[in-house]
Amino acid sequence: MSQKTHTRINEAIRAREVRVIAENGDNLGVITTKEAIQKAQEVGLDLIEISPNSNPPIAKIMDYGKFQYEQNKKAKVAKAKAHVTETKVIQIKIGTSEHDLNLKAKNISKWLKEGNRIKLDLFLMGRTKYMDMQFLKGRLERILNLITEEYKVADEPKKGPKGLTMTLERK
Repeated sequence: MSQKTHTRINEAIRAREVRVIAENGDNLGVITTKEAIQKAQEVGLDLIEISPNSNPPIAKIMDYGKFQYEQNKKAKVAKAKAHVTETKVIQIKIGTSEHDLNLKAKNISKWLKEGNRIKLDLFLMGRTKYMDMQFLKGRLERILNLITEEYKVADEPKKGPKGLTMTLERK
């Protein structure tokens, strides 16, 4: 739902009384909605309900187009500041070559720098599932030593149905 569907203007305001703020920012106090609409129309503007949940609701006398523009501008700024943390998954196997580990470590470093979480999977199949836990952790350490970006271990290595899994985050 957008802001436009929630904002009531002029006759759409249901409250009998509203606290009115003039176009210049002055507080006109609590007056009836009819009286407030008349004051707004005298200056050629709209009465816009800004805070419908307060008691009495707060309404402002201003141009509705300008109000919509400001709301959209605020929403764009908020959207630009919001950074969604993504979880990237990297899968390695026991026999992954040194060159491939270097490439994967490079990607991990890049993603950590961007602020993403990394889920590092040591994929085990067949007999490798039953190998010594210390040996398997050593295999994970191989790639951890190649990561250039500062990181912290969010989840220690855990044994899962497909192998060993651990989560990394930026420090």
